Amino acid sequence: MVPTKIAQPGYDCSKCPAYCCSVYERVQVTPRDVNRLAKHFGLDYETAQARFTRTYKDERILRRKADPVLGQSCMFLNPVTRQCKIYQARPLVCREYPGAKKCGYYDLLQFERQQQNDPDVLPLIRITFRNGNK
Repeated sequence: MVPTKIAQPGYDCSKCPAYCCSVYERVQVTPRDVNRLAKHFGLDYETAQARFTRTYKDERILRRKADPVLGQSCMFLNPVTRQCKIYQARPLVCREYPGAKKCGYYDLLQFERQQQNDPDVLPLIRITFRNGNK
């Protein structure tokens, strides 16, 4: 029997400035996500929902904060380490990201660093939707 080779992802989140935590202005959360946050922080559902989320139109989203690197980010991004402060309790959408073997942001970061011959260059990224909705 030939051993099965496990495909490794084509990205390394620890070497990224957390684009996915910064460029998306809305990170949708489900009631299950709010429950997970409540349990993580030892809070009731209503307190967790009020403290960590807000409503945008008809969807529940995570709150954001000022970010010294990319302008705005998820409130749970550590601005120094660029890692998630609630990794074990993060919302489902974050758990599933990027949903592929490769991450376009990581690819862009590596490409620009190679092109600029600078291992520390940080391309700035902004997501703009054609229909004007954020």
